[in-house]
This record gives sequence, structure tokens and C-alpha cells, in this order.
Amino acid sequence: MLTKEDIAAWFQHLQDHICQELEKADTVARFQEDTWQREGGGGGRSRIIAEGHIIEKGGVNFSAVYGPTPEKILEALQLDKADFYATGVSIVMHPQNPMVPIIHMNVRYFEMSNGTQWFGGGIDLTPHYVDLEDAQFFHQQLKNVCDRHHPSYYERFKQWADDYFYIKHRKETRGIGGIFFDRLTPGENMSKSQLFSFVQDVGKNFAPIYTYLMEKNKVIPFGTPEKKWQLIRRGRYAEFNLVLDKGTKFGLDTEGRIESILMSLPPLASWHYNYQPEPGSRESYTLQYLQKGIDWLSATDAAM
Repeated sequence: MLTKEDIAAWFQHLQDHICQELEKADTVARFQEDTWQREGGGGGRSRIIAEGHIIEKGGVNFSAVYGPTPEKILEALQLDKADFYATGVSIVMHPQNPMVPIIHMNVRYFEMSNGTQWFGGGIDLTPHYVDLEDAQFFHQQLKNVCDRHHPSYYERFKQWADDYFYIKHRKETRGIGGIFFDRLTPGENMSKSQLFSFVQDVGKNFAPIYTYLMEKNKVIPFGTPEKKWQLIRRGRYAEFNLVLDKGTKFGLDTEGRIESILMSLPPLASWHYNYQPEPGSRESYTLQYLQKGIDWLSATDAAM
């Protein structure tokens, strides 16, 4: 029988593996570990990497927290009162080179003492400059993962990502999306072990996907205009995480460790009043693609 302890132990192994692979790809920076305990129950391992050859700042966090479910969570998720247990791995990488994309992944498991249980997670890419070849590669890898587990997963979870990673007050997506899923509950069509196998597959594909993109784009030259644009796009990223992200809200509502919750924020970001890129520029080109519903597997310039 698959237990919450089994799942948490695998997530810890995933954290170890991803940190090792990212260190090898960066070649310079090393993760610093910070273990912490939650007053209400549980704790975690926050691992931060900074000032690397490719990665400017990033985090690969593991947590397993438990205790009485806060009233805010019960109300928000419409749950009956019971104790909770939540475990998972959360990752965000902010690169030095604006030609290397930002990436985020989260895989998690939640259960309650009354028998309620589900898996959630997702992985999405936020390029500062949209590259159609990279976008197709990224989405093809995710489709391959999804197709191994259910024929409807990719289309369903891609749409979910488009809707979730949408900055409503800007009317633009955070990046080129990916997949997002939540409250996948064991039932007749999918057992707990089968759902966990899918979550594991998503987690195991993070390192090969991102290290490929790091290696491919790290040598592309850039200058001051590209760094300025990178900071503006990071500002959009910060807006989403602070205003709209449910994971941030869950961490705050469960009195999680604030340093670990906010590790997703970039080291530097900027906001320029009513910034409008030059028509025909690479920046303007990127903005054209920050919208829902794009078929990244077959997208072309002509499609826009």
C-alpha cells in the first residue's frame, strides 16, 4: 500500500537528483541547504543556488507539513474539518542569460485524516524571448510524458496551465505555459499508484528538459537591452506569484516558512511605467505569443 511516507521519501530523492543534475549543468554554482521545522508540524529542506555560470538564482525545495487544517484552507477548498498532510517539491530557476528561460515545476501530494487525498502539480516555461523551436521541444516532452499515462492528459492539462498561468490584470500569459493539474483523486479510472506514477514521470523529466535548454541557449550573446527586457519580464513573473499563485497563498495560509515560500522571486526585477516595446522588435514579437490557446507543437510565425 502506497503511504504518505513513501511519497514524501520519493520527493526527497527527486530533490536530490534534480540538484545534482542542475549543478552539473551550471558547472560553477552549488546548492546551499537550509533545513527548517514548521511550528504546527513537519518541515522541509530548502536548497538555494545562486551566482552560477548559467543560473543567477534558483531553488529546489522539499517539504512535508502536517497538523490541523487552517480554517482558510478549509473554506477555500470546501473541505470538511480534519488534519492534513502535504508534501512535495517546488522548483524555480532564474537564469543569468536572458536567452535562457525561467522554469517552474511543482509536484505535490495532499491528504487528510478523513480519507480525502489528491495529487497536484505542473511544469511551465517562461522565456524572456519566445523561441518557437524551444517551445515545441518543451511541449513535445510534456506531451510524451502525458501520453504514457492517459491520452487526454496533455490537452486537458495544457489548457489548465493556459488558464492558471494567466496574468489577468495584464491580459497575458506568464510564459508559454506547459501542464498544470490539481486534485487528481484516486478512483475507478486511475488508482493512487497510477496517479503517483504520472507525478513521478513529470518530476523525472524536469532535469533533462531544463538542462537541455540551459546548454542550448547559454552561449547566445546579449547586451544591455536584453537585460532590461529580462528585468521587465521578471517583474511580470513576480506579479503573478505574489498576486495570483495559489501555492504562495497555501504556504502563507498554513504558516509555512516565508523564505522558502518566496524563493520563487527573482533576485532583481523592474517595472517601467506603461512600457511599450518597439513595433517589430524581438520584445514585441514575444508579447504576441503571450496568450492562451496556442498550439506550440505546430506554431509558426505565419500562425500569428
